[in-house]
Amino acid sequence: MTTSPKCGKYLTLQNFCTCTQTYAHFPDQIAPYPVQPQTLTAIADLCSHILDPIIDNFGEARFNLTYGFCSADLKRFLHQKDPLTHQKRGRIDPSRDQHMSYELNRCGRLYCDRGGAACDFKILDLSSDRLVVWILDRALPFDSLYFYGCDRPIHISYGPQHKRAIWAFTDKGTPTRQGIGYWVEKAAGIR
Repeated sequence: MTTSPKCGKYLTLQNFCTCTQTYAHFPDQIAPYPVQPQTLTAIADLCSHILDPIIDNFGEARFNLTYGFCSADLKRFLHQKDPLTHQKRGRIDPSRDQHMSYELNRCGRLYCDRGGAACDFKILDLSSDRLVVWILDRALPFDSLYFYGCDRPIHISYGPQHKRAIWAFTDKGTPTRQGIGYWVEKAAGIR
């Protein structure tokens, strides 16, 4: 029996690629792992620069990874509608969200030309707004951070741009900066 390679101090590639509910429902039908070697490097960079410091502070037991790498198979399943609810299994935007990292589509083009890697996670018993403040106070070098609400996971990416872009989302999933001006200014180094 082989063990999954580590991506950082705490997470393995298996953790990062098989953490979604969709994968849990269809493990025999989804090839969850990256094909491109550059994707492995990007995931390791995300772990070492962002996730390892967070887990160092809050502890492994409190860290809950909800969405890591998105393979082409997982993308296909997330876009399908559930036969019972008739809703898509997930909301993803492969061209922007960096979950597909450096993976290539059938035409040999990057799904996301922004590079890097992304994940969604929560810290148990900590509201996500407080987690965002902690990340900003430590000046972690993220590319994008999406805040979906105090009781929901956050999305964070690490990539070559290090934009430190922060977005909140309405209940309907529309991006907004309304109500997060302080965070946006802090991320930009204004505050």
